Amino acid sequence: MIEELAVVVKIENHQVWVEGGQNSACGGCLQKASCTTNAIGSVLKKKSVPVDSDIQLKTGDQVMVAIDENLLLRASLLLYLVPLIALFTGAGMADWLLPVDAHYADLWTAGSAVLSFIVSLWLINKAQRLLILNYYARPVVVRKV
Repeated sequence: MIEELAVVVKIENHQVWVEGGQNSACGGCLQKASCTTNAIGSVLKKKSVPVDSDIQLKTGDQVMVAIDENLLLRASLLLYLVPLIALFTGAGMADWLLPVDAHYADLWTAGSAVLSFIVSLWLINKAQRLLILNYYARPVVVRKV
């Protein structure tokens, strides 16, 4: 399990929403004026995510959230490897199907590669609830800090 410190931001319909804590390379925030982590963190908005919890919590509690490594590996393979394979497969299929002396063969090959890439992203978007975000693979609150 991969663990991360988070803060409970809201509790809604028996669902706990958390935001990740600030990740600082030095571990301290005393030099906010010269720290690039603080500058980047203030520009980027934090996103709250729902997690499962059997622990009684309230807003503002610091918790340790965990997610399964296998889930992270599957999600990485799905989101990075599948579109890449689709890109090369689309280009290879177009190159194989087009005649040698076809006009704009390179353009058709590139278009086929981009189209297969976009279709793979659409299919991943449709399939993500079945493959990744099922009930058993959600992040869970391990303990209150």
